[in-house]
Amino acid sequence: MPFISHYFGYFYVLIKKKLDMFKNVFFSERIKWIFAFFGILTTCASTAQNQTNKSDFWDHVSFGGGFGISAGSGYTDILIAPSAIYNFSDYFSAGVGLQGSHVKFKNAYTSNIYGGSLIGLVNPVEAIQLSAELEEIRVNQEFSDPKFKRNFWNTALYLGAGYRADNITIGFRYNVLFKKEDFVYSEAFMPFVRIYF
Repeated sequence: MPFISHYFGYFYVLIKKKLDMFKNVFFSERIKWIFAFFGILTTCASTAQNQTNKSDFWDHVSFGGGFGISAGSGYTDILIAPSAIYNFSDYFSAGVGLQGSHVKFKNAYTSNIYGGSLIGLVNPVEAIQLSAELEEIRVNQEFSDPKFKRNFWNTALYLGAGYRADNITIGFRYNVLFKKEDFVYSEAFMPFVRIYF
């Protein structure tokens, strides 16, 4: 009997460590906020659907994003960033986005970035769009001279404003959490063109 209780105790400790590790990864503050946002978004969407007999959810969803390729002598930059928003009204939309990019300077620098974002859009008047975007990305950088690698998570909070005409918005956004020493973005201010269909 002591033999069985000894192994039971060993497996209990092993399982507890794995559960604690799982909690640390999946229940960090960032993940809690992301789940809270999706919970609120789902609640709002289901409340709106319950008010009508016919489901018009997809009538309020818009898709868009960005795609870019830049290449030159020893330089390559590829970006793919799809997104989707739910239009709660003519004044407010919220959604999610994904991002993936690859940048390479021959014999100097390579960067792979991937992650996601939460997007909030407010249209106080028809021609003006205000935006807030919380972006969480994984950055993998490799430098050639001196040779070293950096892998880290980067958080950005963009606040922006733009001129809107139908489904196209042109404007500027500012990363309030910008850190120049991370070499993720070169400037805190960024122009943008946002298109949703």
